[in-house]
Amino acid sequence: MKYLLDSNTFIEAKNRYYSMTICPGYWEWILSSNVLHGVASIEFVKDELVRGNDELAEWVKEHCRIFYAQDDAQTQAAFGVVVDCVMALESMRPGAKEEFLSGADPWLIAKAMVTGATIVTHEVFNNSIRKKVLIPNICKIFGVNCINTFELLHNLEAEFVMTVA
Repeated sequence: MKYLLDSNTFIEAKNRYYSMTICPGYWEWILSSNVLHGVASIEFVKDELVRGNDELAEWVKEHCRIFYAQDDAQTQAAFGVVVDCVMALESMRPGAKEEFLSGADPWLIAKAMVTGATIVTHEVFNNSIRKKVLIPNICKIFGVNCINTFELLHNLEAEFVMTVA
């Protein structure tokens, strides 16, 4: 895998600019890019997404092959390193570290660390934020690349062509 998608990339796409009914080509592109370009995610992201009671949850259940396990020894070890790093952060809002560590985000970073993948997220690096631990902030510490959905689409030269019936 070369790219790992954060939960927010799926949710934002579904809720805003790539609605499943308006732009089904985007969702087909994700599936084909899984095979062609290593666009994927992890099972903990899948678990977050299937909790919803919507068309995204159904899509995720139907296409669970693009969500890879994070239970391998290397990812487990990298997760421990991420946990240590997050717990060492200073001046964070009470509960921010625990909130971050309870979700998929640290596992996504750990998987990227061991595979060399780039994380795709809508979070933006902000070194002064104290209320929330951000994926790009932790990625910077470990040298993991982060981009957003639109950078991914540009990098992989995605095209969604409309045909008129």
